[in-house]
Amino acid sequence: MRPPVLKRLSLACALAASLPLVAHAGYDKPPEPLLSVMHAPLPAIPVLDPTRQRMLMVEQSQYPSIKRVAEPYVKLAGLRIEPANHSRHDASSGYGIRTCLKRFAVEDVASHKQVPVTLPEDACPAVPLWSPDGRHFVFTNTTKDRTELWLGNALTGEAHRIEGVWVNPVLEDGVQWLRGSDSLLVKLVPDNLGQAPVAGVDAGPEIKESIQGKGESSTYEDRDALSSPEDEALFDYYATSQLAVVDIASGKVRPVGKPAVYSDLSGAPDGVHVLVEALKRPYSYVTTYERFAHDVSVLDVDTGKSTPIASLPVADRVPVHGVPEGPRDFGWRQTAPATLVWSEALDHGDWKVNVPKRDKVMMWNAPFGGKPKEVTRTTQRFNGMRWLAEGNEPFVYEYDENRHWIHVSRLDVTNPSKPARTIWDYSADEKYHEPGALMLQRLPNGAAVIRQDGDSAYLVGGGGSPTGDRPFLDRYSLSTGRTERLFRSDTSHYEVPVAVIPGGEHFITARQSPVEPPNLFMNTVGAATGDAKAGEAAFASTSEALTHIADPTPQVRGIGKRLVTYKRKDGVELSFTLYTPPGYKEGTRLPAVLYAYPLDYADAAQAGQVSGSQQKFDIVRNYRLLLLSGYAIIDNAAFPIVGDPRSAYDTYIDQLVMDAQAAVDKAVELGVVDRNRIGVTGHSHGALMTANLLAHTELFRAGVATSGSYNKTLTPFGFQNERRSLWQAPKVYEDASAFFHADKIKAPLLLMHGMDDANPGTQPIQSPKLFQAIRGLGGTTRLVMLPHEPHWYTAMESNEQEVYEMLTWFDRYVKNAPPAK
Repeated sequence: MRPPVLKRLSLACALAASLPLVAHAGYDKPPEPLLSVMHAPLPAIPVLDPTRQRMLMVEQSQYPSIKRVAEPYVKLAGLRIEPANHSRHDASSGYGIRTCLKRFAVEDVASHKQVPVTLPEDACPAVPLWSPDGRHFVFTNTTKDRTELWLGNALTGEAHRIEGVWVNPVLEDGVQWLRGSDSLLVKLVPDNLGQAPVAGVDAGPEIKESIQGKGESSTYEDRDALSSPEDEALFDYYATSQLAVVDIASGKVRPVGKPAVYSDLSGAPDGVHVLVEALKRPYSYVTTYERFAHDVSVLDVDTGKSTPIASLPVADRVPVHGVPEGPRDFGWRQTAPATLVWSEALDHGDWKVNVPKRDKVMMWNAPFGGKPKEVTRTTQRFNGMRWLAEGNEPFVYEYDENRHWIHVSRLDVTNPSKPARTIWDYSADEKYHEPGALMLQRLPNGAAVIRQDGDSAYLVGGGGSPTGDRPFLDRYSLSTGRTERLFRSDTSHYEVPVAVIPGGEHFITARQSPVEPPNLFMNTVGAATGDAKAGEAAFASTSEALTHIADPTPQVRGIGKRLVTYKRKDGVELSFTLYTPPGYKEGTRLPAVLYAYPLDYADAAQAGQVSGSQQKFDIVRNYRLLLLSGYAIIDNAAFPIVGDPRSAYDTYIDQLVMDAQAAVDKAVELGVVDRNRIGVTGHSHGALMTANLLAHTELFRAGVATSGSYNKTLTPFGFQNERRSLWQAPKVYEDASAFFHADKIKAPLLLMHGMDDANPGTQPIQSPKLFQAIRGLGGTTRLVMLPHEPHWYTAMESNEQEVYEMLTWFDRYVKNAPPAK
């Protein structure tokens, strides 16, 4: 077996060998003022403590250097691990690179006094984690050879390294608070680990095998899968951890249990019992670690005793959009010392199976003797519980995959025979009338429960409306189910409630506008207005600024911005945001670029609802930087794919064309956009859209597609919300694949792709293959492969190259293009 680094180099060489050579050295940069905006710092982000008395002001860079992104790593079971320091290379989502904070400071909410946290010059801290009592914060610091654990004092801002702790962050959950605010549960790199296994030159062939047994499994599960016994040994080496409890007062580190490949950890509210999931062999070569066989147990951190709960096999044949069979989604009841909650599928985990009930929900109290208790069966897929601090009636969430539907009820878990009471029942795609989410609070023991004042809980929602999102805060009566609106963002700001102060008379919001970065405000609920319109706040309120974060890029605030609504020819309502460059004179027709990402909807009514807000503070990056070069941007144009989720992609191309035609016609009608000078761009699924629009319309002079998937036969068990396999719906896969229509792509198409894209749906081979097809058919195209980059481009140099390429391409083929024939 070749070492992973050589595998990566081999892929790069294979790609390069298949393409015509173009002389080029180094990275290109876009011109000013685009470059200065890219190098500007990001606004600080306030992170409130659970008591709302203090906050951390966190600063981070926009982009790390290519040197950071190019750090060597190994690919193992969906993970990318840096051998030099035994840490994760990729972000937890798998789509970016782990980055460092620049600095942070502690600020007192009442006095606004700020104390910087002193760190070493070369520190690479992660986002801090507050203790439940708000008196301390903890964070990891990644060095050249390890991941350290640091503890900060919120009263003084002083932080220090906890000696003797080498954190293992490979499978996440590396650090969490335990026993309230007294201790930490930490995954350690085991002592005496030794050197990593090294594969021999004659390691042998890579072999995978499937013996009988039918079962679809999503193509998206095989990201960087294991492929040999040497890979298995490396995975064990990096993923094995020793659990330990750290006393924050003394710094004492006490190992608990034996080393194992621990994945998920979760401490019970009593601070003694810990839910532990440990991966076990045999490992799968066709899926990522999330689907490996594993044992579930409860560990007593005082005695070291482990109680088995479940032993689950590898789940590599899970239906697309389905769930594994057997117990799943373990968690703790948040209002009991140590009571486990989990669910089990009654439909084999397959949404295509028609059954009266899809899941059963189980509970089991410590010390876990006897048998667990079934507390309910849900009509749709169980999606979790939200608990009040007292009582036995949680809010139970269900989700219907076939209808995109959410059902919320309240259930008495002590009396399973008592029918549950429906609280809310609504479309998951609903924006205008969604009830909002229950606001949570952190108890002193660390448990997360619903924020409650007497009979009242609180709901925070996006507040969608025909004029854009206007977030709201409602007071919800637990006894009657009635709500009263305490707050709704006004039409000149985008303001989101983030916390309610105990008593309910004060609440904190994050307020922003097109010229104001997000800042926190303390609001005081006033008297009832008596004449509030439907959906508006029924109470007056006053506010006081808690933070004063400045705009890092005032030079871009001359950009114009407006919401535009319109309809496509079948009557579906659509919208986009139209940006115009600084100094734009109304009536002037501009070259333009359309950006969109198609989304799937089960119902046309929800598909046509306006999303987003014109009052948000924009970080101008990527394609929006073209505004500084005289382009208009038709941004986030609604591109819904509407229909039954089981068959919506039967009309995918027809709907794409209708979406694009309607957006272009409206932008031209406004007198802003020159119909003969419009380009189109998109990322990932939006890149496929871009290529397909060039193939099936003549609306655009050129396109830029980044990190796309252009041949859907390479993801044969579903894509996006298409659940049928290639063999069940071959025409759908062929029609959606721009690769099979490359002969129709006559407009110039720039293709860009990260060479280390970890998303199996957008493997790096996708862009070179489409490039070869267009080139071989005589089309105009350019391929840019970005070294070391994952699905989302991370390095400053890569992002500079992307903007340079996009600007150069659109200048040549859109802005300065000859008149269309």
